[in-house]
Amino acid sequence: MPELKWSPEQLIRCLAFVNGKGGVGKTSLVANLAGLYAGGGYKVLIVDLDPQGNVGNDLGYIGAGRSDDGKALVSAISTGHAIIPLTNVRPNLDVACGGEQLDELSDALEAGHGGGVTALAAALAQVAESYDLVLIDCPPGNKPLQRLGLAAARWLVIPTKSDDGSRLGLAKVARLFTEIREEVNPWIELLGVVLFGVGSTATRVQNSVRADLGQDLDNPGIVFISTIRHAEAAAYDARKRGQLMHELERDVATAPKWHERFKTGRKAETLAASAGTVAGDYQRLAEELIDRIVAAETVDLNDRVDVLEGQEVQA
Repeated sequence: MPELKWSPEQLIRCLAFVNGKGGVGKTSLVANLAGLYAGGGYKVLIVDLDPQGNVGNDLGYIGAGRSDDGKALVSAISTGHAIIPLTNVRPNLDVACGGEQLDELSDALEAGHGGGVTALAAALAQVAESYDLVLIDCPPGNKPLQRLGLAAARWLVIPTKSDDGSRLGLAKVARLFTEIREEVNPWIELLGVVLFGVGSTATRVQNSVRADLGQDLDNPGIVFISTIRHAEAAAYDARKRGQLMHELERDVATAPKWHERFKTGRKAETLAASAGTVAGDYQRLAEELIDRIVAAETVDLNDRVDVLEGQEVQA
C-alpha cells in the first residue's frame, strides 16, 4: 500500500451520519440532504459505508443496475487509491456505492487489515477538493466501518427517534465518538442530533426528548430545531420509485387530479399527499445544518485570527 498522506483541512466539510441502531433515518437523511444540496448548486459526494447499500434504493440506481455493491469503495480503502464514485446520480451528486463487499472489508478491519482506521480519510482526501460537501452513511452495529467514517469526518450528525432503543444507540455512538476523537481524529465535532420519524403533534414528547438528549450529551442546544416527521406512505412511495422527497413532492403536485382522471378515463398512480410536508422538513433541516457549519467555521476563523494577532503583538 502507498504511504497515506492527507490533511484534516482537505476534509473540512465531511459529515458522518451515525447511530448504533438501525431504522432511525440515517440513509434517508443522507440521500435527501445530499439531493437538496446538489439541487442548490453544491457539488456533493455520498459515501455509502453500509453493506446493505440502501442509499442506492433511495436514489434509484440499484434498480437501474448501476451499483457495484461496494467494489470500488472497498478497493480504494484497501489500496490507498482515490475513490472512484458513480457519477451524476443526480446533477452535482456522485456516490461511492455501498453493498455486500463491505462485509469483507469489515472483517478485514476487525482482523487488523484492510488499510487501517484512517484509510477512508486518505482515499477521500484525494478527491475532496472536487466537492463542496461529503456525506458518509455509516452502518448501524458495525464498529469497524463506523470507525472508518468517524476517522474521516469533520462533523458528526446523529439521527435518532424518541424511543429508548434509539437513545441507547445514540449513547453507543457518543462513546465511539469520544474514543475516535482521543485516539485518531481530534478534529471531529458533534454538529447535532436530528429527531427523525416524530409525530407532528407530539410537542410534549419532543420537548421532553430534547431536554433528555441535551442532558445526556451535556449540551442543551445540541438537538436540531428542525425535525423529520413520520409519514409512512410518503417514505414508501419515495423508496419504491427511487425518488427523494422533494422529487416525489413535485410528482404529487403535477399528477392529474381525481376529477381530471374521471373526465379522461385515465388511471393514475395514487401518491402520498404528505410528501410535500416531509419535503419541507428536509429543506428546513438542510438550511439549519449548513447554518451550524458556517457559524462554527466563523468561530474557528476568528480564533485563528486572534492567535495570529497575539503572535504579532508578542513579536
